Amino acid sequence: MDVNAYLDRIGAPRTGPADAARLRALHHAHLTAVPFENLDIHLGARISLTAEDLFDKIVRRARGGFCYELNGLFALLLEELGYTVTRLAARVFGAERLGPPYDHLALLVSPARAHDQRWLVDVGFGDHSIGPLDFTSRAGQDDPGGRFLLVDTPDGDVDILRDGKPQYRLELRPRVLDDFAATCWYQQTAPESPFTAKTVCTRLTSGGRITISDRTLIVTAADGRAETPLATGEALRAAYRDHFGVRLDPDAAFRPPPPL
Repeated sequence: MDVNAYLDRIGAPRTGPADAARLRALHHAHLTAVPFENLDIHLGARISLTAEDLFDKIVRRARGGFCYELNGLFALLLEELGYTVTRLAARVFGAERLGPPYDHLALLVSPARAHDQRWLVDVGFGDHSIGPLDFTSRAGQDDPGGRFLLVDTPDGDVDILRDGKPQYRLELRPRVLDDFAATCWYQQTAPESPFTAKTVCTRLTSGGRITISDRTLIVTAADGRAETPLATGEALRAAYRDHFGVRLDPDAAFRPPPPL
């Protein structure tokens, strides 16, 4: 991995100790620079989880991705910088039930020479915590993204709550990225997958969040929320380019979701 190219991609300094302060800064930088997006699924492009393909997509081509891609590559960067990283599987809470096994990938990270510290790191859940969460604490944690609480379950898992609402359930057994390949394929192809239902591209901004959902540009800030329809292909491509640095081929067309 070209570590300096990755750090330049997210606008982070090239030097610094592998401590909690730098982890917090890297986390924030990643969220503001690299969008959470599922465009490849709707462009008919296969998502690869190999390190080379992830680096090519996110760093060289300045794209984003979803959890397996974003947290998958971020884990490699943190390890190169000297952090200890454990990959964890999670199941996302839906309206009625938990999602499938390996529904989500999150990271448990310890700084160099501080292995008593453990941080829940997640740059791949879309709108979530702005900074890492203290995994050793079971008290409420205030973050610009909300108030977070980690709750142990009777089965030895950990539920992550945001503003009192369960987000996902972490299993604490260490995993490798290949473990997520089957569910990654399911998320790309199944009609039941939330990622096949519509396109989304979103990232953190200094004042809130900017999102393109299907053909609507959504800007949220402290003073409210504004929505702008993107009625033409030209307007849609311009919005992706100007707000996310994503350059779509003029001939590219989003395919319809799988039939129910």
